[in-house]
Amino acid sequence: MGDGFKVFLGALPEACPSDVRRMVLTADADGRCEVFTWDAATRTTRQVTDRPQGTVHCALDADGYVWWFDEDAQGRGHWWFQAFDGGCRLPGLPGAPAGLPRGLAVAADGTVAAALATRHGGTSVLVGRRGRAPREILGTTGEVRLGGITPEGDLVALTTVSDGAATVSVVTPTGRLVATLPRPGTTGGGFWCRGFSPRPGRSELLLVHELEDRYHLATWTERHGLVSHSWCAFDTEITARWYPDTDEVLVRQERHGRSLLHRVSPHRRTRHVVPTPAGSLLDAAPRPGGGLHYLWTDTAHPPVARATDGVALPVPGLLPRVPGRHTDLWTPTPDGPVHTLLSLPRPDDDRADRAHPVPPPAVFLVHGGPADHDRDAYDATVHSLVASGYAVARVNYRGSTGYGPRWRRAFARGVGHPQVDDLAAVRADLVGRGLVDDRATALWGVSWGAYLVLLALGTRPGLWQAGVAVKPVADWVSAHRMTTPALRALDIRWFGGTPEQVPERYADSSPLTYAADVTAPLLVVGADQDVKCPPEQIRSYLDALTAAGVPHEQMWLDTGHDGYDGAAHVAVLRRSLTFLSRQLPAPAPGAPSRPPARPGGPRSR
Repeated sequence: MGDGFKVFLGALPEACPSDVRRMVLTADADGRCEVFTWDAATRTTRQVTDRPQGTVHCALDADGYVWWFDEDAQGRGHWWFQAFDGGCRLPGLPGAPAGLPRGLAVAADGTVAAALATRHGGTSVLVGRRGRAPREILGTTGEVRLGGITPEGDLVALTTVSDGAATVSVVTPTGRLVATLPRPGTTGGGFWCRGFSPRPGRSELLLVHELEDRYHLATWTERHGLVSHSWCAFDTEITARWYPDTDEVLVRQERHGRSLLHRVSPHRRTRHVVPTPAGSLLDAAPRPGGGLHYLWTDTAHPPVARATDGVALPVPGLLPRVPGRHTDLWTPTPDGPVHTLLSLPRPDDDRADRAHPVPPPAVFLVHGGPADHDRDAYDATVHSLVASGYAVARVNYRGSTGYGPRWRRAFARGVGHPQVDDLAAVRADLVGRGLVDDRATALWGVSWGAYLVLLALGTRPGLWQAGVAVKPVADWVSAHRMTTPALRALDIRWFGGTPEQVPERYADSSPLTYAADVTAPLLVVGADQDVKCPPEQIRSYLDALTAAGVPHEQMWLDTGHDGYDGAAHVAVLRRSLTFLSRQLPAPAPGAPSRPPARPGGPRSR
C-alpha cells in the first residue's frame, strides 16, 4: 500500500507509548475505513482489519499490541487485539458482553479498562488483563465514558453527563469510589476528563473545568484533591493532553473556526502559544522530548500530518487545492454576531467591480451536533460544490462550539428555531452584499444539520429553493421513542420533558408539523439501520410530503447512522449534486465543474 492514504484523516496516528515510531491509524482500504499500522523506522504499513462495513475504533498499547473494535451495523461488538507485526487475532476481553464502545485504556502493566454501553441504555465498566476474562466493576443505568487509567492500573477515571452537567468519578479496579468531581451538592460547572499523567507514580488526573463563560484547567490527585488552575482561563472550548515526560500540558483551543495551541505548566503557572500555521488542527499530540505531532488543514488544503521531532508520519493522498476564494464574515443579529465561513467559486466574487455581475447560486452546508462547529478545514463536499460553480456558506449558528459557553447554550426560542433564524439572517446578509443569488439558495445537512434543513424549509419556505437532508430527525416524537437512551435523555433536557409531558414543545420544533408548508424540492436520504435518526420517523415525514403534494426525492442506504464505507458517501454526494443541478439555476459560464475524484470520510452527528 505504501505511505499514501486517501481517506480523510480526522485524527493523528496513535503512537505506542514505549516507541513513538510504531503507530496505528485508520485509512482507506478500497473505499472502506480500516485499521493500519505505520512503522516510521521503515516507512511501511500493514493492514490490520478487513471488515465489510469498515473499522474505525483502534488503539495501541505500551507493549505494541494493536486493538480494534469489531462491530455490527448497530455499532455493537467486542474488542480484539493483535501483535504490531501481525499474527493471530485474539479477543481482548473474552466473555465480555457485546456493546457500544465507550472507551478503552491499557495500563503500562497490561491492565485493561473498557466501558461498553448496553442494550438497555446502561453502561458496563470492565477491568481485566489483556486476553483474559474481565470483571465488571461498575454497572450503571446511564451512559458513562472511560476517561483513563493510571500507568500502574490502580485508578480508573469515568465521565458521566447528566442533565447537561459533566461529572468525573475515580474508582479502583475493585469498583471502590475514590472521588467524585465536583463533589455532590456543589456548584460551579462541569468537569471534562482528559486522562491521567503517563508518568509512573504521579496518579495525577487532568481535567477541563467548564464555567459559565470560560474554561480552565484543573488537576486531581488522591493526596491533594482537586486543584483548580483558574489563572489559565480560555474563552472558548479547549481540550488538553499531558506531555509524556514532563508535568506540562498541551492545550488545543477551538476559536472562531480555527485552532490555537498552548503549552501550559500548571505547577509553574506558565503558558505560551505554540506557533502553527493559520487554519485548523484536527488533532495534536505532544511527544517525548518536547516534540509535537499535529494534523493541519484549511478550507483550501486537505489535511497533512506534521512532526517537529523528525519522526516520519504517514502522508495522506493529496487532493488538488480547492478552487475559488475562501473567506469569512460576521453577520450582526439581535442575539449577537454570527460567524460564517464562505467559499466563492471565483476569486473575484467578493469585489464590487467583478467581471461577472450575476452572483453565484449558493449552498448552505449546515453542520451537525449541534455541539460542534464548522472549521476552516478541508471538506470534500465544499470542494465538490465550489468546483461545480456554487458558493458555499458554513454558518456557526447558536449552539455551535468554538464561540464560548454562552453561545453554545443559546437556545432561547425553542429547539431548532434559533438556528433557523441564524441561517436566515446570514442568507439575507450574503444576498444584501451581492455575494450570492437571491433566486438560488439551497440547504444541505447531515443528522442534526439535516434536521435544521427540514425545519428551515417548513418554517421559512419562501427563502430556500432546494434542500438536501441526510439522515435527519424529521419527527421528534417518533425519533424520541425509537432512538438510543442517551439521545432520549438529551431530548428531555432540551425540551424540558418527554413528549407526553410537553407535547407542544416537541410539535413546535418538529419538521413533521410543517411538512405541508414546504415548497422547495427536497432530497431526503435515510439509513435502514440508523438507531440515532431511525428510518420509521423519516418515512412518516416523507408520507406527509406526499400527502401535501410537495416535490421530493428519497434515497435509502443499507447502513447505520455512522458508516465507514466510502461507497455510500460517494453515492450520496453524487445524488445530491445531481439533484441540486436540476433545482438551482446553472452556475455562471466558465465556472469549473469537475468535482474531486474522492470525497472525504464519514460525517457524523
